[in-house]
Amino acid sequence: MGQDPPKTEVPLEASPYDLRVSLGEHVDESQTRAALKSGDLGFVHSYTTGSAVDGPGMRVVVWFTGCQFRCLFCHNPDTWKLHNGIPVPLTRAVEEVRRYRHGLHTMKGGLTVSGGEPLLQDRFLIRLFTAVKETKIHTTVDTNGYFGDRLSDADLQACDLVMLGLKGLDPELHRRITGMENGPVLAFAHRLAALRRPMWLRYVLVPRLSDDVDEIKRVAEFAAALGNVEQVELLPFHQLGRFKWEKLGMKYELQNATPPSPEQTEQAMAVFRSVGLEVH
Repeated sequence: MGQDPPKTEVPLEASPYDLRVSLGEHVDESQTRAALKSGDLGFVHSYTTGSAVDGPGMRVVVWFTGCQFRCLFCHNPDTWKLHNGIPVPLTRAVEEVRRYRHGLHTMKGGLTVSGGEPLLQDRFLIRLFTAVKETKIHTTVDTNGYFGDRLSDADLQACDLVMLGLKGLDPELHRRITGMENGPVLAFAHRLAALRRPMWLRYVLVPRLSDDVDEIKRVAEFAAALGNVEQVELLPFHQLGRFKWEKLGMKYELQNATPPSPEQTEQAMAVFRSVGLEVH
């Protein structure tokens, strides 16, 4: 990979709601290509500890940068660009996570990698998971699933849990929300089911966008038919990331959108329960 990139003083541990840009722009194109191929170096927005909402138990959560989706409701659009992240050698990433291993074991938690889209940095992800699993740390990847075919069956053994974010089952709705087709996402879901790999399904509920009852019913029936979905996480839309769109000078189509009411959220949860799924 040539010379190591210059070290940065920007702390890795931080809130995912911190706006971070251009932190890896000093890594040139050849170094970036080599890093993505080898997994020796990754690009990380930040990490935090003590999360109880990103997998079982208490979690260390690492947010990678780089994402091919352009979700209308994304609360971290600064993670879309790979070079907005901090360049982190694999050895350092492993050391950072292992520092928390005793607490993670005690609290029956583990490591969750989110983003951005983690599978854009699939080699770094799998090497990180493989290393931390040597100390029996539970691993979870939070992914949109589009690049699921980058992971071999052996790679998937390093992922104790896959949290799959399904933005929409209807192809046109999915394209409207993300700018991308959902065929590869659904194919990855079916593959996980065939391999009997544990999965949680995540669905973002946005009034007047993803709250159509018939669409939610189709998503619920799809998830139930897979047979490996342990639970559904229904995520009510919020505006916590709106300031990032404004600071980045990006057009934010959901500027005036409101979170779903408790009644709307409960109605959607009831649809998932009606097909026998556990939902939170």
